Amino acid sequence: MGVCGATALSLSPLIGLLFTLLASGCHGGRILVCPEDGSHWINMELILQELHSRGHSLTVVRSAKSWYIRENSPLYASITVTTPDAPGGDVGRDFYAELMQRSLELHKMSPLWRFVEQQKDVAAMLRMFHGAALRLIVAVLEDSSLMATLKESGFDLLLTDPTFPVGVLLAQYLRLPLVYNVRWLNAAEAHMAVAPSPPSYVPMYNSLFSDKMNFLQRTENVLRYAASMLQENLVILPFYKDLLQRHFPPGADLLSMQRSADVWLMRVDFVFEFPRPTMPNMVYIGGFQCKEALPLPAELEAFMQSSGDQGVVVMSLGTLVTALPWEMTESIAAAFAQLPQKVVWRYLGSRPSSLGNNTLLLDWLPQNDLLGHPKTRAFVAHGGTNGLYEAIYHGVPVLGVPLLFDQFDNVLRLQVRGAARVAEATSLTTDNFLEALKDILEKPSYRQNMQALSQLHRDQPMSPMDTATFWIEYVIRNKGAAHLRSASFDLPWYTYHSLDVAVLLLVVSGASFWASVSACRLLCCRSSWRKIKVE
Repeated sequence: MGVCGATALSLSPLIGLLFTLLASGCHGGRILVCPEDGSHWINMELILQELHSRGHSLTVVRSAKSWYIRENSPLYASITVTTPDAPGGDVGRDFYAELMQRSLELHKMSPLWRFVEQQKDVAAMLRMFHGAALRLIVAVLEDSSLMATLKESGFDLLLTDPTFPVGVLLAQYLRLPLVYNVRWLNAAEAHMAVAPSPPSYVPMYNSLFSDKMNFLQRTENVLRYAASMLQENLVILPFYKDLLQRHFPPGADLLSMQRSADVWLMRVDFVFEFPRPTMPNMVYIGGFQCKEALPLPAELEAFMQSSGDQGVVVMSLGTLVTALPWEMTESIAAAFAQLPQKVVWRYLGSRPSSLGNNTLLLDWLPQNDLLGHPKTRAFVAHGGTNGLYEAIYHGVPVLGVPLLFDQFDNVLRLQVRGAARVAEATSLTTDNFLEALKDILEKPSYRQNMQALSQLHRDQPMSPMDTATFWIEYVIRNKGAAHLRSASFDLPWYTYHSLDVAVLLLVVSGASFWASVSACRLLCCRSSWRKIKVE
């Protein structure tokens, strides 16, 4: 072919990539954002940073009571909404400490009693959080001046985390294309709303099951499936009934509104999650917050280097829980003190008396950069998805100490893949925590399995962040993505499950059986009558 032909072949992928980038370009869109607070905001803000860098204009709707969503930001303009106080007061930061204590109590109970108590607690939390969401959306919709401004702003799209339906309702009211940054919806994982979710192999929230369940586990999983449906229909939907009647057309239905999102950016990667049925408008961006490690501050880098060949253990418990029970804290500190490794521990509170000289306490740490540091040997984590995806990205094995919510299920997903071990908080002692840590640090299989997951996670045609922004811009360019939505969203439940067809077939079968029996009886009677007449 010659030199010229070889050169043409080598340039053709670059030319194709250039045309792809030009074709996928999107004018700076106007995006309305309805985020959730806490750790949910951390990953939403990363998407907003990327959208802002691409020239999009962002407006964020936030509560005046927000903990993390700042009113003033170079990334976005904000609309701050003041809501009335909740009866009995709003959720404070101490609430999550109390919730952690309750969670630890539940895990000391028998499985049956724990299941019953969990459902009561979930119902109470749903009432609390959906009550706050209802007050926020009511304040927005009943502010005529604000609504007029929003309608006149010419937004191209609404981006929301639909854990609570403020953004869903606002998008429906303004008739805007809707994109989700999502993992949870109502009382369950978001797939449950739109994709088939057979409880025979799709483990439910807080079940602590993998996708391979025995008979008793499948029985419990079915009960959890039924409980989540009851929570949705008996606890959540009644909250919004009056609001829908006041502000939406007759027959408006929250579940239909939630299912109508154009694109679902799922914070999921099946390297981590168990495989399950999905839908065409579900786009997987698990680990989109991960990136290559940046250099550490000089003092922290010096501490990392001082660990020598033994390396460093990193510990963090996320954004919601600032402190563990004191006995547990002392046990962990005493275990760390016996390690040959150095330890960097994100910690707020009084200094533990058993703390060793090898442990550095910080009230904040650059978690991603530490996990990507070559000296890091293990990650002690509560099991939040952001931290676990960072651990997967950088190939760092995990010792999980789950405390709340989905953390128990998250750590299990790594445990069954041989990349993590779980330390039960309810029975944690210095000895068993130290034994688990040494197991993670000294057994090569944990790191090898995590690095295998890391390789799979990184082996993608586009980065998860690029995937997320592409689909947001896709919805802007095409003014929605209705062609990706399944017709099942518009079907009543009895049609979706073909119960009307089943009833028809039963009626036809029953009628045919009755006709056959009647015909047989008639023939038998005629035969008997003729026999009698002959005799």
